[in-house]
Amino acid sequence: MEKYIEVARERVSIYPDRSVELKHLLAVLIGSRATSEMCDRLADYGYQYLSEMTVWELENEGLTEIEAQKIVAGFDLARKMLESHIEKQSVIRSPEDVAEAVKDMRFLNQEHFVCLFMDTKNNIIRKETIFVGSLNTSVVHPREVFKNAIRYSAASIICVHNHPSGDPTPSQEDIHVTKRLADSSKLIGIQLLDHIIIGNRKFISLREKGYI
Repeated sequence: MEKYIEVARERVSIYPDRSVELKHLLAVLIGSRATSEMCDRLADYGYQYLSEMTVWELENEGLTEIEAQKIVAGFDLARKMLESHIEKQSVIRSPEDVAEAVKDMRFLNQEHFVCLFMDTKNNIIRKETIFVGSLNTSVVHPREVFKNAIRYSAASIICVHNHPSGDPTPSQEDIHVTKRLADSSKLIGIQLLDHIIIGNRKFISLREKGYI
């Protein structure tokens, strides 16, 4: 047991490019009780599933409460790091920039509808979650989107939502919501630059698809 944690710590220390296997990262987080069998079993779940596990679920895998809390905290820290990335990359020039700025959304297990409010130079003024849940016209009302755009004096907006299934293919409801927002943007005078759907390592721009 002690030898395994020593190997894991050594790997984390000597690989500056962070090319360390998940099982060894878990061993370092778990600490002295970590075994190869335990870490292999947890690593088999994969990053995404593991990142969504609760303390209680991890305890059922044989971890103590403190060990489970360390793993949950580690993934929370990673999510917050990804969220803060938007502050470093504030200028949006392409759908790829949008997908990079909100790439943390692919880890969410519920649909989130997010707006990026932009100035005249396509700098992000603010990122805001408008609602959480299945996308439909009753919850994504243009009023809720554009009242915040006006409040922040935004010149334009970009809407983003995720598909927890991992498949970013737009549904008919996605297309309907997009067209409704685009029509409202013309009336209000605040441009809807794009609506991006985030999947698992994939995204789709509804402007590139011709829906805006």
